[in-house]
Amino acid sequence: MEGFEGASGGGDTVLDLSHRNFSSVSFDALSEKRREETRQLHLCYTRLPALPDSIQSFTKLEFLDLSNNGLSVLSEVITRLTKLRTLIAKNNRLDEFSLPKEFGSLQLEVLNFSGNRFEEIPAQFLQLRRLQSLSLGGNRLKTIPPEIENLTSALQAYLAAPPGAGVIVLHGPGSIYAGYQWASVLFTDESLELLYLGGNLISEIPMELANLPVLSYLVLCDNRIQGVPPQFTRLHSLRSLSLHNNLLTYLPREILSLVQLQELSLRGNPLVVRFVKDMTYDPPSLLELAGRAIKTRNLRYSEKDLPGHLVNYLDLASKCPNPKCAGVYFDSCVRHIKFVDFCGKYRLPLMHYLCSPQCSSPCSSNPQSDADSDDDQTVPVDRLQRVLLG
Repeated sequence: MEGFEGASGGGDTVLDLSHRNFSSVSFDALSEKRREETRQLHLCYTRLPALPDSIQSFTKLEFLDLSNNGLSVLSEVITRLTKLRTLIAKNNRLDEFSLPKEFGSLQLEVLNFSGNRFEEIPAQFLQLRRLQSLSLGGNRLKTIPPEIENLTSALQAYLAAPPGAGVIVLHGPGSIYAGYQWASVLFTDESLELLYLGGNLISEIPMELANLPVLSYLVLCDNRIQGVPPQFTRLHSLRSLSLHNNLLTYLPREILSLVQLQELSLRGNPLVVRFVKDMTYDPPSLLELAGRAIKTRNLRYSEKDLPGHLVNYLDLASKCPNPKCAGVYFDSCVRHIKFVDFCGKYRLPLMHYLCSPQCSSPCSSNPQSDADSDDDQTVPVDRLQRVLLG
C-alpha cells in the first residue's frame, strides 16, 4: 500500500488521494483524529479495485468521489457511512447488480453514477427519499420506472393522497389531522430537483415523472424518446428541459402551462426539420358516447346514481381545446398538430387532442400558414429565455 504523505486537501476536512495507483488500500495508517475530521474524500483515478472496509472509520464523511476507477461492485460497507450526503462514482463498471441491498437506507442528497453500465434504475435508488440530484447519464438505461415518483418527501406524499385516505386538515409543521387522531409526519423540503438521464436508450417518458413537484432541471437528451406526456403540466417548478437529439415530432400543448420554464432544448429532433400532418381517430365506444352526453348536458350524477367506477370514469373527461367547441372526450380523440409561435422566431408543432374529426381546429396545421393569424397562440419572450433548436 502506498503511504498518504503529501495528500492534498483543503484543511483537515478534505482528503484528496486522487491519481494514486492503489493495488490495495487501507486507511488504518491515518490517525484517528484525521479520519474523524474528514468530511470530503476524493479517490478518483486510483485504480481502486474495491472499496476498503476501513473506509467506515470516516464516521463524519459527507462527500465521497470514486470516479474513474475500475469498480464493478460497491460492498455493503458503503451503508455504514451514515453521514454521507454526496456520492459520486462516474465512469466505472457498475450496474444494477453492483449495489448492496441496504443502499437505499443512506441519507444521500446527491448521487452521480454517470458513465457506468446500468440497464435499469436500481430499486435502491428509488428508496433514497432525501435525494435532490440524480445523474445517470451515459449508461444503458432503456426505461424510466414509474416508481421514479417515489423520490419525493413524506409531506408531499400525504398531500398527494387520494380522496378517502383519511387526511383532512393540514395543521402546522410536524403533524396532520387524520380523522379524529393526530398523526406525526416528517416535514421535509427534500425532493428530487435535478434528474439527468441523457445519453441512454430511453424511448418513453412515464407520466409518473410529472409527480415530482419540485423538479427544476430535467435532462433527457440523446435518447430515443418519441413523445412527451401531457401530464408534464404538473411540473410547476421546471426551469430547464433538455430534449435535444431524440425522435420528437411534436410537443404536447400542455407544455405552454409550464410558467417557470426558461430553457427548452430541442435541436436534433425531427420536429425541427419536418412536421406531422396526419390525423388519427378511433371511433368512441358506447361507454364514451354516453359519458360525453352526460358531461356536455351537465347532468348531475353521484355514487348514489352510478357505480363508483363509472363516477370515476366521468370525472376523467377532458375538455376539447377548441374554443368554438363545448365538447369533451375520454379515450377517443383526434390528434391534431398546432403550430405555435415561440418568442417571435420559431414555430413549433404542439399536439392538440380534439373531440372529433368534425371539430375544426382554431388554427391551421399547415406550417406555411399565416404566422400572424388571430387564432395563433404565442409564447412571449419573457416566458422562455432560451429555445435551442439548432
